[in-house]
Amino acid sequence: MSELVLETRDLVKHFPLTRGIVLRRKYGAVQAVDGVNLKLGLGETLGVVGESGCGKSTLAKLLVGLERPTSGSIMVRGEDMSKLDGGALRRARRNIQLVMQDPYTSLNPRMTVADIVGEPFEIHTDVVPRNGRRARVRELIDLVGLNPDHINRYPHQFSGGQRQRIGIARALALNPKIIICDEPVSALDVSIQAQVVNLLEKLQNELQLSYIFIAHDLSVVRHIADRVAVMYLGKVVEIGSDLEIYDQPTHPYTQALLSAVPVPDPTLRGLRDQIVLEGDVPSPANPPSGCRFRTRCWKAQDICASEEPLLIERERSGHPSACHFASARDVVHAVE
Repeated sequence: MSELVLETRDLVKHFPLTRGIVLRRKYGAVQAVDGVNLKLGLGETLGVVGESGCGKSTLAKLLVGLERPTSGSIMVRGEDMSKLDGGALRRARRNIQLVMQDPYTSLNPRMTVADIVGEPFEIHTDVVPRNGRRARVRELIDLVGLNPDHINRYPHQFSGGQRQRIGIARALALNPKIIICDEPVSALDVSIQAQVVNLLEKLQNELQLSYIFIAHDLSVVRHIADRVAVMYLGKVVEIGSDLEIYDQPTHPYTQALLSAVPVPDPTLRGLRDQIVLEGDVPSPANPPSGCRFRTRCWKAQDICASEEPLLIERERSGHPSACHFASARDVVHAVE
Protein backbone atom coordinates (compact mmCIF):
# COMPACT_ATOMS: atom_id res chain seq x y z
CA MET A 1 0.00 0.00 0.00
CA SER A 2 1.13 3.56 -0.75
CA GLU A 3 1.31 6.28 1.91
CA LEU A 4 -1.45 5.71 4.49
CA VAL A 5 -3.92 8.61 4.61
CA LEU A 6 -6.79 7.08 6.60
CA GLU A 7 -7.06 4.28 9.14
CA THR A 8 -9.86 3.20 11.46
CA ARG A 9 -9.05 1.09 14.51
CA ASP A 10 -11.79 -0.90 16.23
CA LEU A 11 -14.34 1.74 15.21
CA VAL A 12 -17.66 1.39 17.06
CA LYS A 13 -20.90 3.34 16.89
CA HIS A 14 -23.84 2.22 19.04
CA PHE A 15 -27.07 4.22 19.15
CA PRO A 16 -28.76 3.85 22.56
CA LEU A 17 -32.34 2.65 22.82
CA THR A 18 -34.30 4.34 25.62
CA ARG A 19 -37.72 4.13 27.29
CA GLY A 20 -39.74 6.82 29.00
CA ILE A 21 -40.27 10.51 28.39
CA VAL A 22 -38.59 11.89 31.50
CA LEU A 23 -36.05 9.35 32.76
CA ARG A 24 -35.08 8.01 29.32
CA ARG A 25 -33.81 4.70 30.64
CA LYS A 26 -31.46 2.87 28.32
CA TYR A 27 -32.45 -0.73 27.59
CA GLY A 28 -30.23 -1.58 24.63
CA ALA A 29 -28.33 -0.22 21.67
CA VAL A 30 -28.38 -0.42 17.89
CA GLN A 31 -24.94 -1.70 16.92
CA ALA A 32 -24.66 0.19 13.65
CA VAL A 33 -20.86 -0.08 13.34
CA ASP A 34 -19.08 -2.62 15.52
CA GLY A 35 -15.30 -2.95 15.42
CA VAL A 36 -14.42 -1.83 11.88
CA ASN A 37 -10.75 -1.72 10.85
CA LEU A 38 -9.94 -0.15 7.49
CA LYS A 39 -6.88 1.34 5.80
CA LEU A 40 -6.77 3.71 2.82
CA GLY A 41 -3.67 4.60 0.83
CA LEU A 42 -2.87 7.76 -1.10
CA GLY A 43 -4.57 7.70 -4.51
CA GLU A 44 -6.45 4.49 -3.67
CA THR A 45 -10.16 3.71 -3.90
CA LEU A 46 -11.65 1.43 -1.25
CA GLY A 47 -15.13 0.18 -2.09
CA VAL A 48 -17.56 -0.63 0.73
CA VAL A 49 -20.52 -2.85 -0.18
CA GLY A 50 -23.37 -4.54 1.66
CA GLU A 51 -27.13 -4.65 2.08
CA SER A 52 -29.17 -1.68 3.22
CA GLY A 53 -28.89 -1.33 6.99
CA CYS A 54 -25.44 -2.91 7.28
CA GLY A 55 -23.87 0.33 8.59
CA LYS A 56 -22.31 1.80 5.44
CA SER A 57 -23.81 5.30 5.75
CA THR A 58 -23.13 5.42 9.50
CA LEU A 59 -19.51 4.58 8.71
CA ALA A 60 -19.41 7.49 6.23
CA LYS A 61 -20.78 9.91 8.84
CA LEU A 62 -18.22 8.74 11.38
CA LEU A 63 -15.34 9.25 8.97
CA VAL A 64 -16.24 12.89 8.24
CA GLY A 65 -17.14 13.72 11.84
CA LEU A 66 -20.92 14.03 11.47
CA GLU A 67 -21.25 11.30 14.12
CA ARG A 68 -19.00 10.76 17.11
CA PRO A 69 -17.78 7.18 17.60
CA THR A 70 -18.72 5.25 20.71
CA SER A 71 -15.15 3.94 20.79
CA GLY A 72 -12.20 3.38 18.50
CA SER A 73 -10.16 5.83 16.48
CA ILE A 74 -10.16 7.49 13.05
CA MET A 75 -6.64 8.42 11.99
CA VAL A 76 -6.56 10.97 9.15
CA ARG A 77 -3.02 11.70 7.97
CA GLY A 78 -1.69 10.71 11.39
CA GLU A 79 -4.22 12.70 13.45
CA ASP A 80 -7.00 11.05 15.50
CA MET A 81 -10.18 12.87 14.47
CA SER A 82 -12.24 11.03 17.09
CA LYS A 83 -10.47 12.99 19.85
CA LEU A 84 -10.85 16.43 18.28
CA ASP A 85 -13.57 19.03 18.71
CA GLY A 86 -14.18 22.71 18.04
CA GLY A 87 -11.66 24.49 15.85
CA ALA A 88 -9.26 21.53 15.76
CA LEU A 89 -11.99 19.30 14.32
CA ARG A 90 -12.94 21.91 11.71
CA ARG A 91 -9.33 22.16 10.58
CA ALA A 92 -8.97 18.38 10.37
CA ARG A 93 -12.13 18.12 8.29
CA ARG A 94 -10.43 19.98 5.48
CA ASN A 95 -8.60 16.76 4.64
CA ILE A 96 -11.74 14.63 4.36
CA GLN A 97 -14.99 15.62 2.63
CA LEU A 98 -18.29 13.94 1.77
CA VAL A 99 -20.24 13.51 -1.47
CA MET A 100 -23.81 12.69 -0.44
CA GLN A 101 -26.19 10.16 -1.91
CA ASP A 102 -29.14 12.20 -3.13
CA PRO A 103 -28.31 15.23 -5.31
CA TYR A 104 -31.94 16.36 -5.08
CA THR A 105 -31.88 16.91 -1.31
CA SER A 106 -28.20 17.57 -0.54
CA LEU A 107 -28.19 21.02 -2.18
CA ASN A 108 -30.01 23.95 -0.57
CA PRO A 109 -32.73 25.00 -3.07
CA ARG A 110 -32.61 28.61 -1.83
CA MET A 111 -28.90 29.02 -2.59
CA THR A 112 -27.24 29.62 -5.95
CA VAL A 113 -24.46 27.34 -7.18
CA ALA A 114 -21.96 30.09 -6.34
CA ASP A 115 -23.19 30.15 -2.74
CA ILE A 116 -23.32 26.35 -2.42
CA VAL A 117 -19.82 25.69 -3.73
CA GLY A 118 -18.40 28.76 -1.99
CA GLU A 119 -19.95 28.05 1.41
CA PRO A 120 -16.88 26.14 2.70
CA PHE A 121 -14.87 29.34 2.23
CA GLU A 122 -17.19 31.12 4.69
CA ILE A 123 -16.29 28.52 7.33
CA HIS A 124 -12.60 28.19 6.47
CA THR A 125 -11.84 31.81 5.72
CA ASP A 126 -8.10 31.31 5.25
CA VAL A 127 -8.38 28.90 2.30
CA VAL A 128 -9.18 31.48 -0.37
CA PRO A 129 -9.04 35.31 -0.05
CA ARG A 130 -12.50 36.89 -0.08
CA ASN A 131 -11.86 38.74 -3.32
CA GLY A 132 -10.79 35.50 -5.04
CA ARG A 133 -13.63 33.23 -3.96
CA ARG A 134 -15.89 33.76 -6.95
CA ALA A 135 -13.04 32.98 -9.33
CA ARG A 136 -12.25 29.81 -7.35
CA VAL A 137 -15.90 28.72 -7.56
CA ARG A 138 -15.79 29.15 -11.33
CA GLU A 139 -12.63 27.02 -11.46
CA LEU A 140 -14.29 24.25 -9.44
CA ILE A 141 -17.43 24.28 -11.58
CA ASP A 142 -15.31 24.04 -14.73
CA LEU A 143 -13.26 21.23 -13.15
CA VAL A 144 -16.36 19.03 -12.74
CA GLY A 145 -17.50 19.62 -16.31
CA LEU A 146 -20.16 22.32 -15.90
CA ASN A 147 -20.44 25.77 -17.47
CA PRO A 148 -18.88 28.37 -15.12
CA ASP A 149 -21.32 30.95 -16.47
CA HIS A 150 -24.15 29.09 -14.72
CA ILE A 151 -22.97 29.70 -11.15
CA ASN A 152 -25.86 32.13 -10.52
CA ARG A 153 -28.46 29.45 -11.22
CA TYR A 154 -30.34 27.46 -8.55
CA PRO A 155 -30.26 23.66 -8.09
CA HIS A 156 -33.73 23.12 -9.63
CA GLN A 157 -32.36 24.42 -12.93
CA PHE A 158 -29.97 21.45 -13.22
CA SER A 159 -30.46 17.75 -13.91
CA GLY A 160 -29.66 15.06 -11.31
CA GLY A 161 -26.24 14.33 -12.80
CA GLN A 162 -25.38 18.03 -12.92
CA ARG A 163 -26.46 18.46 -9.31
CA GLN A 164 -24.17 15.65 -8.26
CA ARG A 165 -21.32 17.37 -10.09
CA ILE A 166 -22.10 20.48 -8.04
CA GLY A 167 -21.89 18.35 -4.90
CA ILE A 168 -18.50 17.04 -6.02
CA ALA A 169 -17.31 20.61 -6.67
CA ARG A 170 -18.36 21.58 -3.14
CA ALA A 171 -16.44 18.60 -1.72
CA LEU A 172 -13.30 19.71 -3.60
CA ALA A 173 -13.47 23.32 -2.40
CA LEU A 174 -11.09 22.84 0.55
CA ASN A 175 -8.54 20.80 -1.43
CA PRO A 176 -9.07 17.57 0.56
CA LYS A 177 -6.99 14.45 0.04
CA ILE A 178 -9.83 12.07 0.99
CA ILE A 179 -13.37 12.00 -0.39
CA ILE A 180 -16.08 9.79 1.13
CA CYS A 181 -18.61 8.94 -1.59
CA ASP A 182 -21.82 7.71 0.07
CA GLU A 183 -23.67 5.97 -2.77
CA PRO A 184 -23.08 8.97 -5.05
CA VAL A 185 -24.67 7.45 -8.17
CA SER A 186 -27.54 5.38 -6.77
CA ALA A 187 -30.14 8.09 -7.49
CA LEU A 188 -28.99 8.60 -11.10
CA ASP A 189 -29.82 6.95 -14.43
CA VAL A 190 -27.36 4.27 -15.58
CA SER A 191 -25.86 6.38 -18.39
CA ILE A 192 -25.39 9.30 -16.00
CA GLN A 193 -23.84 6.99 -13.40
CA ALA A 194 -21.06 6.14 -15.84
CA GLN A 195 -20.36 9.82 -16.49
CA VAL A 196 -20.10 10.63 -12.78
CA VAL A 197 -17.87 7.60 -12.09
CA ASN A 198 -15.60 8.58 -14.99
CA LEU A 199 -15.43 12.11 -13.58
CA LEU A 200 -14.41 10.79 -10.16
CA GLU A 201 -11.65 8.70 -11.74
CA LYS A 202 -10.43 11.70 -13.76
CA LEU A 203 -10.33 13.91 -10.65
CA GLN A 204 -8.53 11.19 -8.70
CA ASN A 205 -5.77 11.00 -11.29
CA GLU A 206 -5.40 14.78 -11.57
CA LEU A 207 -5.58 15.63 -7.86
CA GLN A 208 -4.18 12.44 -6.25
CA LEU A 209 -7.39 11.90 -4.30
CA SER A 210 -8.21 8.89 -2.15
CA TYR A 211 -11.79 7.60 -2.16
CA ILE A 212 -13.94 5.47 0.08
CA PHE A 213 -16.71 4.57 -2.35
CA ILE A 214 -19.84 3.24 -0.63
CA ALA A 215 -22.43 1.52 -2.81
CA HIS A 216 -24.78 -1.40 -3.10
CA ASP A 217 -24.30 -1.71 -6.87
CA LEU A 218 -21.50 -4.25 -7.21
CA SER A 219 -20.83 -3.47 -10.88
CA VAL A 220 -20.12 0.21 -10.11
CA VAL A 221 -17.78 -0.72 -7.26
CA ARG A 222 -15.84 -3.17 -9.43
CA HIS A 223 -15.32 -0.47 -12.04
CA ILE A 224 -13.81 2.10 -9.67
CA ALA A 225 -12.38 0.27 -6.62
CA ASP A 226 -8.85 -1.01 -6.06
CA ARG A 227 -9.89 -2.93 -2.93
CA VAL A 228 -13.32 -3.90 -1.61
CA ALA A 229 -14.64 -4.33 1.94
CA VAL A 230 -17.89 -6.27 2.42
CA MET A 231 -20.03 -5.27 5.42
CA TYR A 232 -22.74 -7.25 7.16
CA LEU A 233 -24.63 -6.07 10.23
CA GLY A 234 -22.03 -3.52 11.30
CA LYS A 235 -18.93 -5.61 10.66
CA VAL A 236 -16.51 -6.09 7.79
CA VAL A 237 -16.72 -9.77 6.88
CA GLU A 238 -14.29 -9.85 3.94
CA ILE A 239 -11.75 -7.49 2.41
CA GLY A 240 -9.41 -7.85 -0.52
CA SER A 241 -8.46 -6.59 -3.95
CA ASP A 242 -11.19 -6.25 -6.55
CA LEU A 243 -9.99 -9.45 -8.25
CA GLU A 244 -9.97 -11.41 -4.99
CA ILE A 245 -13.48 -10.31 -4.00
CA TYR A 246 -15.15 -10.62 -7.38
CA ASP A 247 -13.34 -13.64 -8.82
CA GLN A 248 -12.61 -15.69 -5.69
CA PRO A 249 -14.97 -14.65 -2.85
CA THR A 250 -14.48 -16.71 0.28
CA HIS A 251 -17.13 -15.52 2.75
CA PRO A 252 -20.60 -17.06 2.23
CA TYR A 253 -22.24 -13.63 2.39
CA THR A 254 -20.00 -12.24 -0.36
CA GLN A 255 -20.74 -15.31 -2.46
CA ALA A 256 -24.47 -14.79 -1.98
CA LEU A 257 -24.24 -11.11 -2.95
CA LEU A 258 -22.38 -11.90 -6.16
CA SER A 259 -24.71 -14.76 -7.07
CA ALA A 260 -27.66 -12.33 -6.97
CA VAL A 261 -26.19 -10.12 -9.70
CA PRO A 262 -28.03 -10.68 -13.01
CA VAL A 263 -25.96 -12.30 -15.78
CA PRO A 264 -26.41 -10.33 -19.02
CA ASP A 265 -25.09 -13.14 -21.24
CA PRO A 266 -27.87 -15.78 -21.54
CA THR A 267 -25.33 -18.48 -22.43
CA LEU A 268 -23.72 -18.11 -18.98
CA ARG A 269 -26.86 -18.06 -16.84
CA GLY A 270 -27.00 -21.81 -16.44
CA LEU A 271 -23.37 -22.05 -15.39
CA ARG A 272 -23.83 -20.34 -12.04
CA ASP A 273 -25.66 -21.58 -8.97
CA GLN A 274 -27.70 -18.81 -7.43
CA ILE A 275 -27.54 -18.72 -3.65
CA VAL A 276 -30.89 -17.92 -2.05
CA LEU A 277 -30.50 -16.81 1.56
CA GLU A 278 -33.18 -17.92 4.00
CA GLY A 279 -34.64 -15.76 6.76
CA ASP A 280 -34.40 -12.04 7.37
CA VAL A 281 -31.48 -9.86 8.35
CA PRO A 282 -31.25 -9.93 12.18
CA SER A 283 -31.85 -6.74 14.13
CA PRO A 284 -28.66 -4.72 14.81
CA ALA A 285 -30.12 -4.12 18.28
CA ASN A 286 -29.97 -7.87 18.99
CA PRO A 287 -27.40 -9.49 16.67
CA PRO A 288 -26.77 -13.25 16.83
CA SER A 289 -23.98 -14.60 19.00
CA GLY A 290 -20.76 -15.65 17.36
CA CYS A 291 -20.89 -15.08 13.62
CA ARG A 292 -23.63 -12.58 12.78
CA PHE A 293 -24.29 -14.24 9.43
CA ARG A 294 -24.78 -17.75 10.84
CA THR A 295 -28.60 -17.54 11.00
CA ARG A 296 -28.69 -17.31 7.17
CA CYS A 297 -25.56 -19.32 6.32
CA TRP A 298 -25.63 -22.80 4.78
CA LYS A 299 -22.17 -23.55 6.21
CA ALA A 300 -23.05 -22.75 9.84
CA GLN A 301 -21.99 -25.22 12.55
CA ASP A 302 -21.88 -25.16 16.35
CA ILE A 303 -18.63 -23.17 16.47
CA CYS A 304 -20.29 -20.35 14.51
CA ALA A 305 -22.72 -19.72 17.39
CA SER A 306 -20.14 -19.86 20.17
CA GLU A 307 -17.07 -18.20 18.65
CA GLU A 308 -16.96 -15.01 16.59
CA PRO A 309 -14.69 -15.47 13.57
CA LEU A 310 -11.87 -12.94 13.25
CA LEU A 311 -11.23 -10.99 10.06
CA ILE A 312 -7.91 -12.64 9.25
CA GLU A 313 -6.21 -14.21 6.25
CA ARG A 314 -7.03 -17.89 6.34
CA GLU A 315 -5.24 -20.85 4.80
CA ARG A 316 -8.08 -21.56 2.37
CA SER A 317 -8.85 -17.95 1.42
CA GLY A 318 -5.71 -15.96 0.54
CA HIS A 319 -7.17 -12.68 1.86
CA PRO A 320 -8.88 -11.62 5.12
CA SER A 321 -12.27 -13.26 5.67
CA ALA A 322 -14.35 -13.49 8.86
CA CYS A 323 -15.53 -17.08 8.43
CA HIS A 324 -14.47 -20.29 10.19
CA PHE A 325 -15.05 -22.19 6.95
CA ALA A 326 -13.86 -19.67 4.38
CA SER A 327 -13.13 -21.23 1.00
CA ALA A 328 -12.77 -19.78 -2.45
CA ARG A 329 -15.64 -20.09 -4.88
CA ASP A 330 -15.34 -19.48 -8.61
CA VAL A 331 -17.82 -16.93 -9.87
CA VAL A 332 -19.28 -16.68 -13.35
CA HIS A 333 -18.60 -13.10 -14.42
CA ALA A 334 -21.86 -11.25 -13.92
CA VAL A 335 -20.19 -8.05 -12.77
CA GLU A 336 -18.15 -6.32 -15.46
